[in-house]
Amino acid sequence: MRLFLVLLIGLALGCGGAVAWWLNEPLTLATPTVDVAIEPGNSAREVAQAVHEAGVAVNPTLLHAWFRLSGQSRLIRAGSYELDRETNPRTLLQKLVRGEEALRSVTLVEGWTFRQVREALGRAEQLKPDSQSMTPANIMHQLGKPGTPAEGHFFPDTYTYAKGSSDLAVLRRAMLAMDRKLDAAWSLRSPQSPLKSPHEALVLASIVEKETGAPGDRAQIAAVFTNRLLLGMRLQTDPTVIYGLGESFDGNLRKKDLLTDTPWNTYTRSGLPPTPIAMPGKAALLAAVQPAAAKSLYFVARGDGSSQFSTTLDEHNRAVNKYQRGQ
Repeated sequence: MRLFLVLLIGLALGCGGAVAWWLNEPLTLATPTVDVAIEPGNSAREVAQAVHEAGVAVNPTLLHAWFRLSGQSRLIRAGSYELDRETNPRTLLQKLVRGEEALRSVTLVEGWTFRQVREALGRAEQLKPDSQSMTPANIMHQLGKPGTPAEGHFFPDTYTYAKGSSDLAVLRRAMLAMDRKLDAAWSLRSPQSPLKSPHEALVLASIVEKETGAPGDRAQIAAVFTNRLLLGMRLQTDPTVIYGLGESFDGNLRKKDLLTDTPWNTYTRSGLPPTPIAMPGKAALLAAVQPAAAKSLYFVARGDGSSQFSTTLDEHNRAVNKYQRGQ
């Protein structure tokens, strides 16, 4: 009986050691990394089978038994997971329970147009191009804002997503982020601001974003346009003209372009254009609603990214001669 007990204990220890070894031994993968998709509602057995079928050399029955014996099989989350050659059965279960999905990211840059946003989404790795065949109007309808122009209504930032996610999901997050940022900025607007709505603030912020070379100039540039709006002067800003030219713009803005009327030509039309011309960032939004306390009506690029601001046309002409013509 004593010998039997010794053998039984030895057998138990051996089995326990084998199980511990197996739980911590890296799984054998068919490729350096393997993608595993777990669908909502999958049972622990189906999850084990999905891991095996994805290219992991593991017995699905044994893996299912581990899931069940761990007591965490019902905590496994749906998602897209990436396994590497360091993954073992123990870390695999941890990943599935924690929902540590394989994430990718896409960056939307301040000053980008919606066309550039769509191009970036189209290049993004493992992102489903659900919106690529849609018009901007259809996209906004899908996002729950029919009739709202797509331009400028997405916040520039870096967005992470699970592999296989829809680009519409990324756009929805960027749209909601812009809604929050715009609402926050609008609540801080100056009492003297001529802006009548958050939409107008977004339009002005987009112009400020495109006109700013040095971050420290944003509030001053916003002051120039705010002062012009208060006086009824035309904004006369080149980026709006370029936006109105669309894909016909070849990189060289000519005098005839400034005279060609479009809804966005602020040389031929007074007030703000009908839509934003790009995505403004947080700093541009705040500058639009809280411009600098300055009387400037003009500015010209100095050539180093910063701008020279002037109150009168004579001052402006002298600045143009100095910084643009070298006189």
